[in-house]
Amino acid sequence: MTRTVVESKTKTAVLGFDEPFCVIGERINPTGRKKLAAELEAGDFSTVEKDALAQVAAGATVLDINAGVVYNSNPNPNETEPPLMRRIVELVQGLVDVPLCIDSSVPGALEAGLEAAEGRPLLNSVTGEEERLELVLPLVKKYNVPVVAISNDDTGISEDPDVRFAVAKTIVERAADYGIPAHDIVVDPLVMPIGAMATAGQQVFALVRRLREELGVNTTCGASNISFGLPNRHGINNAFLPMAMGAGMTSAIMNPVALPVTQKKIAEKKEAVAAAGIILPDGMDDETFVQMFGLGSTQPRSGKEMEAIRAANLLTNNDPHGGEWIRSNKPPEAAGAEGEGARGRRGGGRRRRA
Repeated sequence: MTRTVVESKTKTAVLGFDEPFCVIGERINPTGRKKLAAELEAGDFSTVEKDALAQVAAGATVLDINAGVVYNSNPNPNETEPPLMRRIVELVQGLVDVPLCIDSSVPGALEAGLEAAEGRPLLNSVTGEEERLELVLPLVKKYNVPVVAISNDDTGISEDPDVRFAVAKTIVERAADYGIPAHDIVVDPLVMPIGAMATAGQQVFALVRRLREELGVNTTCGASNISFGLPNRHGINNAFLPMAMGAGMTSAIMNPVALPVTQKKIAEKKEAVAAAGIILPDGMDDETFVQMFGLGSTQPRSGKEMEAIRAANLLTNNDPHGGEWIRSNKPPEAAGAEGEGARGRRGGGRRRRA
């Protein structure tokens, strides 16, 4: 049975067909996050720290690290990205104990991350492009790490799943030439947006089955790609992930965290409540308020996608005795609640008449 082993200094994550689904947290990535990009250029890593802790708390098995900031002061990523990657890797592995995924299109940044990482990280990524194969596969061999293989080549990304399979097969064969085993190749078959291609879901499910049966490789994807451009993306993602797992997908690069409700949204809801004539108790805190009205939470927490994954793990017998499902659905106990409950029980009996 194919097993891809990824390790930190103290913890091991295993990707496999008979293993719990591996969630690779995607939040430490400045792409499309202007605020984070500006912070990183200024040497401010506070958001990175928060994202690392929140993703692990939400259930991420591995954390993806991407340092792809285009500095205003120096637009050359070959100069700026390697030292930034090293700094972030060192910071994150000092905060959390999960394995890392080193993610970059800059070969120097990949090697900087590999040098800094403790254990056996996942490398993200190699493609079927000849130049990329020649740059990345020697690093994979040198550091003895698994690698994400993205199913596009010099011709680009094909909409034909047979072509994407052929690219993946080529990467596996080229890796073998370097002595890299198939179990250390994690193929990303490239999920297309369902809004642009109606058969995107069917395509990827069939492709994942074929990759598993014919190449014997583990697979991953950018989970949110499937819902790009559509309303209620979480609803689509929640359905897609268990279906992909059922087809044999063993991991996904995704956001495991439901982001906190913003103060703006809380204020708008309070105005609506007041306008409806609803009187709230004095001193009600924001967390109680948002939970009462179904807005979510003021704190980062596991997203609905994580709930879907945990349920699928349970249903596929990859959650022994349902331990993870039970643990994740156990309501948090308020501080002092046990003592208060005990006092309440002691004092809750019927009073005797005088």
